[in-house]
Amino acid sequence: MKQKILAVDDSKAIRFLLQTIFAKKYEVITAADASSATYWLSRKNFPDLIISETSLPDVNEWEFISNLKNSFLFKDIPVIVLSSFAKNEVQKQCSKYEIKHFFTKPFNPVEIMETVDGLLFNEEKIS
Repeated sequence: MKQKILAVDDSKAIRFLLQTIFAKKYEVITAADASSATYWLSRKNFPDLIISETSLPDVNEWEFISNLKNSFLFKDIPVIVLSSFAKNEVQKQCSKYEIKHFFTKPFNPVEIMETVDGLLFNEEKIS
């Protein structure tokens, strides 16, 4: 069974890009906002990894990420952050939430694929 990635971004183009680059190796679930992503998670779905934009249309900046990282159920799921903000600002916030991987837009699809493969491959080896 393929590992699951939840990709959350309000940009249809970014969701399509993520779906396209990961579809061969992973099952990709996409959401356009925090509400849709939260609903999917509340249905007893547990992705192996979450890729999320920091600014989603239905919540305050970083709120979805904060909710994930403060949740008993989801706090240990690896998160990769996507953001349009300056690298130093994103790095500071990621540090606050103990997120090690982030990409500023525009990002290199090859680099994000390598990061995801590294995270999920290492997780598989540990299990």
